Amino acid sequence: MSAAASSHPGTLLRQKVEAKRGLLVPGAANALAARVIEQLGFEAVYLSGAGLTNTFYGIPDLGFVHLGDLAQHTAAMRDAVALPIIVDVDTGFGNALNVQHTVRTLERAGANAIQLEDQVSPKKCGHFEGKAVISRDEMVGKVKAAVDARAHADFLVIARTDAAAVEGIDAAIVRAAAYAQAGADITFVEAPESLEALARIPRELACPQVVNVVIGGKTPTLDTAEFAAMGFGLVLYANAALQGAVRGMTLALQSLRDKGRLEESSGLVATFAERQALVRKNEFDALDRRYA
Repeated sequence: MSAAASSHPGTLLRQKVEAKRGLLVPGAANALAARVIEQLGFEAVYLSGAGLTNTFYGIPDLGFVHLGDLAQHTAAMRDAVALPIIVDVDTGFGNALNVQHTVRTLERAGANAIQLEDQVSPKKCGHFEGKAVISRDEMVGKVKAAVDARAHADFLVIARTDAAAVEGIDAAIVRAAAYAQAGADITFVEAPESLEALARIPRELACPQVVNVVIGGKTPTLDTAEFAAMGFGLVLYANAALQGAVRGMTLALQSLRDKGRLEESSGLVATFAERQALVRKNEFDALDRRYA
């Protein structure tokens, strides 16, 4: 393999996930959050559908995001960071043909992986009640379509099943195995509710597995090292950054409301210099001087 091929973000992501050592991946709802994730030394970023819905529209994760929204934010994130980008595409925006269009659109926008789920459309957050799933055969067709549509061999297809909440953990594991057989690089059994169910997933499924830690959600929270010891390839905190941002905004603005002023020294806000460094203003200043 050439040096260029081995340094491709998708190739790096594949190598890290296939090691099954619990690659810790935070989610981001926008390019600025992705920049923070990169600066803190994380090795990949996840464009969260729930996070995007919450921040972009101010509404719950109930299937309101469109492909255009994802493409726009993926492209902005690609410009902002060099990290591998995993994009949550919900149900793929339709049938197998729509899934092919989704993969091609997002790969062109800069994604290195997509996560496709087997819920009916419109979907619901994986930790909400009242979910429903499509047939296993229909999802197998969508996975095959996604695999066929990718241009780069290391554009990864993550196939998620929400069947544990609908049909039970046994059926969910059977579905995940079928999706891997159809060509998914990684599978993802969403919202197991016990340690016993969690441990079964990487033990019974050969391909790399995702565990999604939703803070306040249904899945037991363990240390990343414990998930790695179980054999999970990827430990996802899809909306930790979002939940942290909401709390931080609330505390800062409460202080402003109550005191009538807000200073850098409060410790509640990033400094002006920190904010400009994060968006790399010095690079734009250099370009301004170059082209003036």
